[in-house]
Amino acid sequence: MAAPSPAPLWLRHDSSFGHVIPGHPERPERIKALEAVLSRQDWFGWNVAEAPAVEREQLRQVHPESHVAFIEEVCAGGGGQIDLDTAAVADTWETIVHAAGGAVALVDALVSGEATAGFSGLRPPGHHAERERAMGFCFFNSAAVAARHATIVHGLERVMILDWDVHHGNGTNDIFHDDEDVLYMSIHQWPLYPGTGPPSDVGSGAGEGFTVNVPVPGGTGDDAYRSLVEHVACTLVRAWEPQLVLVSAGFDAHRADPLAGCQVTEAGYAGMTASLRRACDEVGAPVGAVLEGGYAVEALAASVAALLPVLGGYAGSSVDAEDVRVHPLAADAARRLERYWPSLAGAVG
Repeated sequence: MAAPSPAPLWLRHDSSFGHVIPGHPERPERIKALEAVLSRQDWFGWNVAEAPAVEREQLRQVHPESHVAFIEEVCAGGGGQIDLDTAAVADTWETIVHAAGGAVALVDALVSGEATAGFSGLRPPGHHAERERAMGFCFFNSAAVAARHATIVHGLERVMILDWDVHHGNGTNDIFHDDEDVLYMSIHQWPLYPGTGPPSDVGSGAGEGFTVNVPVPGGTGDDAYRSLVEHVACTLVRAWEPQLVLVSAGFDAHRADPLAGCQVTEAGYAGMTASLRRACDEVGAPVGAVLEGGYAVEALAASVAALLPVLGGYAGSSVDAEDVRVHPLAADAARRLERYWPSLAGAVG
């Protein structure tokens, strides 16, 4: 009997219902709402698997042992306040090791061909976590750990991370700042927490040009976000031909989100996904998403439900990715970056 064809993979774990900080916007209800909506849709036919706990050595590919041990000790001691926005309780450890472990398992499934696409739908987010610092609701940088796992364990030479969370992923930005094997692109509201990610930050050393920061003003909506993905991110995909693309998938640029001021809708997230999936298919790159922010729980659930069939590539779920006009923000970004990526000039005319 022939082996079953691979299907898209959703990774989850009950530990995401732990790590409860009363009154905190990053709360278990995010995952409860998300899974309730997807369950009613029978997960759109995706395979659903339990995320493993990350191995310590996998964390140490990004975070030094001193940071890992510090977080573990805080949790083992019953928790505590780490910074103004970030606190731990006793069960935080179990939650965060599965969040990072899900991202690593996602990479394993995508690179091996066991999954055609994937989504690690666990909390808390990770993209603010620096090598030696937890901050902004984040303890370990799941997307960075997953990307580094792809290069070290799987031997990939070109991994791209597209971060469309409304907040700049300062941790991911800095972790790969001087690396040429991970291309990091962030679309984020400016000014906004954490205040990093100016367009002038393009990486350093061997990594110059491999950090792409595209700040956008509050009020930015679907037309600009879709244009930036179609005409900038997807042009980079076609030019660099990454062997794996990961999305730091925050949904706090949604117009309903309480922590920011952008105006993206469910249709916008589906459209961005359609563009990215089409470009990745052209270069043969598997694509997976790692959940970051998104604090209006109903908007979060609806946005993921809108993009999941598109990411999965199912017939009948296509969203037009052919006729996305060039927005001025995309044109400006292309002009800034064409010295590193000449093909951007042709992409915006």
